[in-house]
Amino acid sequence: KHDYPKEHGAVMEKQMTAKEVLMKYIIKNKLLWYLAIANIFVYFIRYGVVDWAPTYLAAIKGFSKESSRWAYFLYEWAGIPGMLVSGYLSDRVFRGRRAPATMIFMTFVIIAILVYWFNPPGNVLVDNLALIAIGFLIYGPVMMIGLQAADMVPRVATGATGLTGLMGYIVGSAFAGVYMGFVVDHFGWTGGFISLLASCVLSIFFLFMTMGGKKAAE
Repeated sequence: KHDYPKEHGAVMEKQMTAKEVLMKYIIKNKLLWYLAIANIFVYFIRYGVVDWAPTYLAAIKGFSKESSRWAYFLYEWAGIPGMLVSGYLSDRVFRGRRAPATMIFMTFVIIAILVYWFNPPGNVLVDNLALIAIGFLIYGPVMMIGLQAADMVPRVATGATGLTGLMGYIVGSAFAGVYMGFVVDHFGWTGGFISLLASCVLSIFFLFMTMGGKKAAE
């Protein structure tokens, strides 16, 4: 209906074609691309852990099928409070800056993965706690990256979150299953865990590259 508010903050909102929005606010926004690449590695960790958890727990840690299903369940549900805490942290502590909170969460993901990896077989409680910690910590960045993408562009271009989501799902999650299977077959679980840890480091690096970005005007 061409019914636009008179103004939003310091920027007058105007009608733009989808192509103009895409080129001006998304394609040419290098910080948004850094964020999208970071999301690839976050999704790789998210699905690399959860997709292979039943196999790893049964083959290496001696879990029964029933126990591995419970571990999978706890991993997923731990993400709910993780998202809430990450949002609170970014709003209250970092005053709306998403990258610092996300980087902190990813740093703790590294620790949780190391515990999950090096915990000797038979310590079921520690394995479950490590998986819960990974789930709690990884889902915060999953949500925060989408919020940061929306913050980077004016309201008219909030569809930019689709870029980060697309890269995460199409590249990160799809690649996780295939790549992890290939690495574990050829280099064992050591190769798989090194890949997960490297993804953590790379996600933190690309998130750091977005630190100079400012919140876009409404």
